Amino acid sequence: MKRKSPRAARTQPWHSYAWQAQSLLLAYPDEQFEQRLALARRAAAALPEPVARPLLRFAAHAENTAVADLATAYVATFDHRKRCCPYLTYYAHGDTRKRGIGLLRLKQTYAAAGWRLGADELPDHLAVVLEFAATDPEAGQRLLTEHRAGLELLRLALNDDHSPWAHVLDSVSATLPALAGDDREAVMRLAADGPPEEQVGLDPYASPVFLPDPVVGGPR
Repeated sequence: MKRKSPRAARTQPWHSYAWQAQSLLLAYPDEQFEQRLALARRAAAALPEPVARPLLRFAAHAENTAVADLATAYVATFDHRKRCCPYLTYYAHGDTRKRGIGLLRLKQTYAAAGWRLGADELPDHLAVVLEFAATDPEAGQRLLTEHRAGLELLRLALNDDHSPWAHVLDSVSATLPALAGDDREAVMRLAADGPPEEQVGLDPYASPVFLPDPVVGGPR
């Protein structure tokens, strides 16, 4: 069966504010995190309730947690667990050579829009993709939609782990078209089979336990 192209959806003026707020909250909790949290809270006030509510839930948790503890939880969640990988090309290509092509295409998309990456940023980190989407909503929404299956699997994994960042992924999901048809099938296949794999000897992606194997790059 031929796979349908991702469904086009019209962006709304508030999408930019939503994606910027989500990007701020998905970045590594460093010394500037409290400032980013305050900005995200202010942005949430202007967003539709299904998008704002989960952001405010995360903000409430973060405000009652020391930044150092948040940073420790961030590394444990996103850097040491493949099933919670924040790098979107991993879900499409795994640790294969094709992932390099996916990264190059993202860089070309950013360059075509006149948008430059920071020196320590990888183009497929979800926080980076969301930041780009905030500046170029049409192109950004296409990227998020193309990676819809990976985003949904990440959202489900974070919710299964009762991670506070699950709220942010719930908010991201609320900005995108509902899963249907091919999208649902893609998520099911990805959950069952995992990303493409060239190495041998690794635990299956769908296993409840994963080897500590940090993904490419470090905390932002």
